Amino acid sequence: MYAVVRVNHFDTEKLTAHSTDVAEFDRIHAEQPGFIGSLIVDLGDGKQATVNLWDKEESAKTALPRIGPVVGQLLNPLMAAPSELLGTGPVIKGADLVES
Repeated sequence: MYAVVRVNHFDTEKLTAHSTDVAEFDRIHAEQPGFIGSLIVDLGDGKQATVNLWDKEESAKTALPRIGPVVGQLLNPLMAAPSELLGTGPVIKGADLVES
């Protein structure tokens, strides 16, 4: 498994007003071959940590030409600051999730 880790800085008013754009991005992202899913953590004040999971690095890189323009069209207008790529790499340990 391969992960792409980012911190995104959204304008909270725009994010709320354009939730359909976020849903459309999520739909297109999920359609990409090898995409497993995302974990998004609300860090407050419009800041979100995002971990995108892929089956392998090649799948993530192959999706870039399709996903990049969609980010530009749907998500960038909602940002208060540019997205920060923290890093990419193989997932070396996962978590067993337990419902509370």
